[in-house]
Amino acid sequence: MRVFVLNCLSIFNAFGHIDDVQELRKAKPTIIPHRFVRDVSERPTTDMILSFSLVSSIPIVDFSRLDGSNKGACKNEMLQQLARACEEWGFFQVINHGIALNVLESIEKVAKGFFMLPLEKKQRYPMVPGTVQGYGQAFVFSEDQKLDWCNMFALGITPHYIRNPKLWPKEPLEFSETVEIYSRSVRKLCENLLKYIAMTLDLKSTTFEEMFGEAVQAIRMNYYPPCSRPDLVLGMSPHSDGSALTVLQQGKGSSVGLQILKDNKWVRVQPVPNALVINIGDTLEVLTNGKYKSVQHRAVTHEELDRLSIVTFYAPSYEIELGPLAILVDENNPCKYRRYNHGEYNKHYVTNKLQGKKTLEFAKIL
Repeated sequence: MRVFVLNCLSIFNAFGHIDDVQELRKAKPTIIPHRFVRDVSERPTTDMILSFSLVSSIPIVDFSRLDGSNKGACKNEMLQQLARACEEWGFFQVINHGIALNVLESIEKVAKGFFMLPLEKKQRYPMVPGTVQGYGQAFVFSEDQKLDWCNMFALGITPHYIRNPKLWPKEPLEFSETVEIYSRSVRKLCENLLKYIAMTLDLKSTTFEEMFGEAVQAIRMNYYPPCSRPDLVLGMSPHSDGSALTVLQQGKGSSVGLQILKDNKWVRVQPVPNALVINIGDTLEVLTNGKYKSVQHRAVTHEELDRLSIVTFYAPSYEIELGPLAILVDENNPCKYRRYNHGEYNKHYVTNKLQGKKTLEFAKIL
């Protein structure tokens, strides 16, 4: 059994000493602990970031032009834009998404409120090594592994059996109710987006809904304190997501921390006010036989500003078998991925460290 011991500053587990980055920030060390210092090739240097003009070209999808009473040329144009976003970028920002502004504000408030609690209160909900629920750092599997400059708090939402009630915090008082309301709204958005994504592939709009069964949904809140040497660390290691869709809300007033890998260069994602960032996960890449690809992304830190993000992962039921849809496989597009059980893939994903798209090799036909 893996054993972990908590103290006022750090976590000790089977994989060594893990400093809490918020507590490190309070101490303002003159030297960044070596487990956070990245190898030179991984550091976020300015010459790896594209100009702002290209950043602004990241697709924006107006959900109101897809949903509701819009028909004809207007809707078709937006479907084409959605298809280009999925195929060429794997990322887009969605505006007019239908989630009330007060719901977005409330989830930010309780997330920030949780991270601002004293450390001893947050440590009542520990993320046990090898799991991805609770407070701490996920995806840590060795003593010499580099750590992210980030504190995480994650919860399973649906189906109900994936929840761990002991990890739902009592403070802030409105935390649980707010997470429930927010998660229902995001779930509806994911369901609708998948309908339109199916339409861009000339599939029946209910294809993914019928295939996914009782979809799995989880939420993870990330807090990135300022770092005195942002050139040496990463807030989040480069990775693709194992989900079908991921929905990211970036906190107002936060530093610009999200970067995506585009044409082998890291591109900053400049937040659009009240928009949500959507990205394609590994699962949708498999189902579309690589037509819509999951994309590596990472987070960087800032010397003076902190950053808050709220991430929702939406994926098929663990019981279903996945593989490329037959309609997307032909002699010009041979099958690139094997069939597998989604629960098996999820277990594989959460028991390996974040390392680009390496976890997707699990499904590739070599």
